[in-house]
Amino acid sequence: MSHDQAMHLLLAGIVGSVAYGLSGPGSDVDRIGVFAAPTVAFHGLRPPRESVVTTHPDLTWHEAGKYCRLALSGNPTASELLWLPEELYETRTDLGDRLIAIRSAFLSAPRVRDAYLGYATQQFRKLESRGDGSFSADTRRRTAKHARHLARLLHQGRTLYTTGELPIRLADPEFYRAFGERVAGGELAEARELLARAADGFDTAHSPLPQHPDEETVERWLLDVRAAHLPGATDDLAGRPAGNR
Repeated sequence: MSHDQAMHLLLAGIVGSVAYGLSGPGSDVDRIGVFAAPTVAFHGLRPPRESVVTTHPDLTWHEAGKYCRLALSGNPTASELLWLPEELYETRTDLGDRLIAIRSAFLSAPRVRDAYLGYATQQFRKLESRGDGSFSADTRRRTAKHARHLARLLHQGRTLYTTGELPIRLADPEFYRAFGERVAGGELAEARELLARAADGFDTAHSPLPQHPDEETVERWLLDVRAAHLPGATDDLAGRPAGNR
């Protein structure tokens, strides 16, 4: 059996526009998950892949070690898996539930600020490169999507930074849709102003988050994952399916 075939999915769920409440009739359903590879596989000539990415269906599975590094860096896409509404989880095991339980250990004020502002700035640069809105309908749709993501990242990042909680489902999806259409129609200045206000807001806001993540707690979880996937480990260690909760 190959390493990929032996991977054990610990936690997975629906993310992206469906999770945010921004999906439309043609929207893709995006999934992200965390898997454990056999621990002995890391000592061989060909270590297991750190990520498995497919389209149709659109899914990204990260090996547990890589997932921890991404989440510790504040990566927004990886982080949201730990904050999903209950109904959006499709795979949950005991180890997956334990990962959700330590989600705050991954957080630190500087990394949250840098990650969310950084990703939002990337979205703005994509918008800036497309000019004044005089482009094809397909490009306009992509531009509106990038604008929506810019606004969504700024909202999520600021909320996480100031409260320690990451909101996934947006309270007012229509605001983001309308903002995207305005920016796609040429109102780039509105996106620039939103980004500038958000940067100022991060600089002046108080954050309850620590300066450094709790890496010891994260490492304890990861070492338990490694122990659970040694030859002869019991089902209890490996993380039984936790059911639909």
